[in-house]
Amino acid sequence: MNANLSMIRHHRADLDGLRMHFVEAGKGPAVVLLHGFPETWYAWRYQIAPLAQHYRLIVPDLRGYGATDKPASGYDKRTMANDIRRLMQRLGIEKAAVIGHDRGARVGTRFVKDHPEAVDRFAALDNIPTRVIFDTKSAAFAQFGWFFLFQGVPHLPQALVQGREEMWLRYLFGDWTYNPEALSDADIAVYTQAYAQPGGLHGAFADYSAWRQDLEQDYADADKKIACPTMALWGAEFSGAKVMDMAKLWDDMASDLKVAPIPLSGHLPHEEQPELVTAALLDFLQP
Repeated sequence: MNANLSMIRHHRADLDGLRMHFVEAGKGPAVVLLHGFPETWYAWRYQIAPLAQHYRLIVPDLRGYGATDKPASGYDKRTMANDIRRLMQRLGIEKAAVIGHDRGARVGTRFVKDHPEAVDRFAALDNIPTRVIFDTKSAAFAQFGWFFLFQGVPHLPQALVQGREEMWLRYLFGDWTYNPEALSDADIAVYTQAYAQPGGLHGAFADYSAWRQDLEQDYADADKKIACPTMALWGAEFSGAKVMDMAKLWDDMASDLKVAPIPLSGHLPHEEQPELVTAALLDFLQP
């Protein structure tokens, strides 16, 4: 499947000192797409054209990622969700559907809980909430989630990966996909360029290092269910789905839930099985 990006427009917005890069496409009700790790806005390249036929898409690089600024702090999910709220306000968007993958789903979950008035509906792709990760203690989960702890160690991961970004990314993409050829060399080159730029690793590792703040925020409102229509979507071959009941954990999180496991896909279903993911999102986004 080819990604048609001819209709996108690149912008930057100054959000109280944070210069955020985002892509915009289409017209209609607003939909915000939040990428995960180890990606940028480019992760949504296959969804942009079909969704833009019906919706106004806002696709940012999160704080610390891609072409967005990489400040020293502010990587707890409440601050990152507030970045998105300020971006929406800057663009005159009162309410949007929020769709997040992986780290973007963590930002989205915090956004939905902190700013429920600004969310029409919420979709979380391939995400196990931070609180659930730390409440789960098993050897199988520890082996699956090694990167979560490793990348949360201060300083050392960046020192080890610096200069080896492509090797690091190829390992992660190869390990996290059902089809190890799902991402082309050109795709990997886009991500390598993003993470090899000055400061390019800082944001990703600072994002993981914020787990203590994220955990505190998660526990503070653990009993507060997401009220808006919610979809949990994941790759059926996602290793996390092998050790966790994804439908149950998101049923515990949301009061109005739809689930969509995607066959023959690992942790990057929107890149591995883009037609299936796009169809699921279009169905979910319909009024």
